[in-house]
Amino acid sequence: MALWLYRLGRFSAHRAWLVIAAWAVIMGMVGGAAALFMGPMSNNFEIPGTETQQMADKLAAELPEASGGSGTVVFTSTDGKAFTPGQEKAITAALETVTTVPTVKGVIDPFLTTAQKTAGQAQLAEGAKALAAGEAQVQAEQPKLDAAAQELAATKAQLDAGQAQLDAQKAQLAALPAGSPEAEAGAAQLAAAQTQLDAGRAQWQAGQDQYTAGKAQFDAAQATLAEKKAELTAGQRTADAAAGVLFVSENNKAAIGQIQFTESMNGVTPANRQLVQDKLNTLNVDGVTVSYSKEIVEDVSALFGASEIVGVAVAVVVLLIMLGTFWAAGLPLVMALVGVGVGVGGTMALTTVIEMSSISPMLALMLGLAVGIDYSLFIVNRHRQQIRTGMDMRESIAKATGTSGNAVTFAGLTVVIALAALSVTGLPFLAILGLAAAATVAVSVIIALTLTPAILSLLGRRVISKRGWAKNAVATEKHDAETTGLSTAERAAADESKEVAASAKGWGGLVTKHPVISLITAVLALCVIAIPATGLRLALPDGGSEPVDSSAYQAYSITGQNFGEGMNGPIIVVGSLPAGLDEAAATTLNLDVADQLRHVKNVKAAVPVTLSGDLRTAIYQVIPTEGPASESTVQVVHDLRAEGATIKSTLDVSIGLTGQTAANVDVSEKLGAALPPYLAIVVGLSLLLLILVFRSILVPLLATAGFLLSLVAAFGGVVAVYQWGWLGGIFDVANPAAVLSFLPIILIGVLFGLAMDYQVFIASGMREAYAHGQDAKQAVRTGFKHAAPVVTAAAIIMISVFSGFIFSHLTMVRPLGFALAFGVLIDAFVVRMTIVPAAMHLMGSSAWWIPKWLDKILPDVDVEGAKLVAADVPADASSLADTADSPR
Repeated sequence: MALWLYRLGRFSAHRAWLVIAAWAVIMGMVGGAAALFMGPMSNNFEIPGTETQQMADKLAAELPEASGGSGTVVFTSTDGKAFTPGQEKAITAALETVTTVPTVKGVIDPFLTTAQKTAGQAQLAEGAKALAAGEAQVQAEQPKLDAAAQELAATKAQLDAGQAQLDAQKAQLAALPAGSPEAEAGAAQLAAAQTQLDAGRAQWQAGQDQYTAGKAQFDAAQATLAEKKAELTAGQRTADAAAGVLFVSENNKAAIGQIQFTESMNGVTPANRQLVQDKLNTLNVDGVTVSYSKEIVEDVSALFGASEIVGVAVAVVVLLIMLGTFWAAGLPLVMALVGVGVGVGGTMALTTVIEMSSISPMLALMLGLAVGIDYSLFIVNRHRQQIRTGMDMRESIAKATGTSGNAVTFAGLTVVIALAALSVTGLPFLAILGLAAAATVAVSVIIALTLTPAILSLLGRRVISKRGWAKNAVATEKHDAETTGLSTAERAAADESKEVAASAKGWGGLVTKHPVISLITAVLALCVIAIPATGLRLALPDGGSEPVDSSAYQAYSITGQNFGEGMNGPIIVVGSLPAGLDEAAATTLNLDVADQLRHVKNVKAAVPVTLSGDLRTAIYQVIPTEGPASESTVQVVHDLRAEGATIKSTLDVSIGLTGQTAANVDVSEKLGAALPPYLAIVVGLSLLLLILVFRSILVPLLATAGFLLSLVAAFGGVVAVYQWGWLGGIFDVANPAAVLSFLPIILIGVLFGLAMDYQVFIASGMREAYAHGQDAKQAVRTGFKHAAPVVTAAAIIMISVFSGFIFSHLTMVRPLGFALAFGVLIDAFVVRMTIVPAAMHLMGSSAWWIPKWLDKILPDVDVEGAKLVAADVPADASSLADTADSPR
């Protein structure tokens, strides 16, 4: 590997303009592709297969009119008084203009909605009065109907009795002789009586018909009243359910409008989001302010802000101090910018075909800048050391590429593997994020190995300042004078003696003089810093995590103060109703479901919102008592799902949850579940790679334990600042909340790679000194002395770049920037430069112990290219084929 990199460095130095032209073409092609094909980014962290995604797909298929994103607009009175009628009309008119914006489906006017609710309540009250009057009238008619029925029954009884008596007389008359005077007289009387009886019966029948008609009318009135009563009851239940959801505050000083879009918020372009704001910012009335929710104002199209530039500026200052010349200081920065341009540009070009979260290019940018500067710096630093000793310029470039470039390759490979391993989590957006960052790091490594040697060749002696060359000449003359007359062996011994004396000074000497105290103090300090990590909670960011002066934060806080925190994070419940229901039965069933949902602890309101045309799919909006990222709301999501079994058994309705709040809970828990196996993969990888590199058992164990200490300490710092609010004023954390849910898993991958970078550069020098015959304890000091300056500069540069993102315009990136900066600070200065040298000094030669059978089967990767340094490389380097890459 070292020989191959030597040849690559030599080629790049001899064909500098060819290499530069090749990278210029690559940058042009990538830049053109990004300009032509760059699409919108999003902060949509959906996970296929989760309940929230299944319910979202169900709505898109069965209730497409209910799909699409929405954003909130909050209007507030600036004079502390209630809205005037003029202000209300102006707000209504402004909201109406928003409907002309492309992709806007409609708006919910808070005042019209409130007026409709008020009118509905009035109608319900009037309906209740009319129902009461109708019931009173019906009750008044009931006695009359009962009396008429009794009278008709009595009359019929009389008629029946008269008919029976008449029939008996007819029978008696039939017994008289026919034609007798008595018979004829009796027949005449009976006929007259029958006529009178028939007339009475006809009169009764008319009364009976009138009663039947009246009774039918009475029954119809009762049925109508029952129907009206059912409608009134359903209306009242609906009004009661919606009572907890306000669009205008009780003091009439704040109002919430909603903008409904035809597509998801991820598909709404920044231009259309801005157009919505432009329409409402022209609100033609005094005394009203407008604030927009995060969904509307969020623009993830910009990658670089002022704070990131400050971070890079600090890195430039560090480079100037270390290297002493603008040429040398500018070289690593240019390499980093080229790497970021190619890596991030390529990532942006893929946004039209891949849905990419905004943090993906941001992480690639963050890492590309940091490792791009550091990797180039390692090679530049080695080259500067070599040419000071009189080595030929291009030979020095080639050897620097073969030695430090070898370590850079390994270090970059560890970062790439750790980031690419994010794909095994099963989370698509995390896999894309990891692969984008890994690709950018890989590009940075390739640039460090090719473009850096090419530009070093063009810079020539300018890579060291004139003052630096003068100091070097004085030091060389002094050294020659001190060693005049000494043999080569004596001169080497004198140099080594001086180096040993120098290594006993400084931080490395202090740590190794008091290794037990240093080790215990450092470990205890990290354990104390890690204590807050025991309270780690994960969630995705909401409006409360935005900067205090931002529109999103104002909308979030005003909503919470005037309408309750839960209005910032409603939960959408989707119900599947049984078949065969009519509209009234479906409405009643919906209200029954809402009632059960409302009984769940910490649910403020549950309202039926929409019912599909086939009466089979219903949507309910549940308002929790607290904000979307609170612990109680997370529990509400779990409790609602648990309540689904009861609703299914009692009402035969299946429910599922969707919406941003439920999705955030699902994503956070999925990420939390993926954390342990991913950590196991990274730790296992760490052990295997370090055993291969250092041919030791204890050094990899120490390095891995150090990484775990750095990790938990970084978690502790993040929890203390972003979850507990410590030093919130310094880091602009106005509303401490749960930690960004995918921060831990990203931190593990990135910090692992960077920790292994520092471990390689620190420990490889120690191993090289030990292999050259130094005592194991002295080798620790010697290796530390050689590596500490460049590792210190590299770590400060990393911290500076990452710190620039702590105040990023994308608040989601801020805790990640802090975690990486704090993690690198701890890992570089506490773990690699304190714990590692102290522990290795205590372990002595046992640090390099390895079973003989394992030593035989392991290939010799020669990370620092020690064999290449010791070899006399001819022009074509062909004779090194057997010596530089041969196994031990």
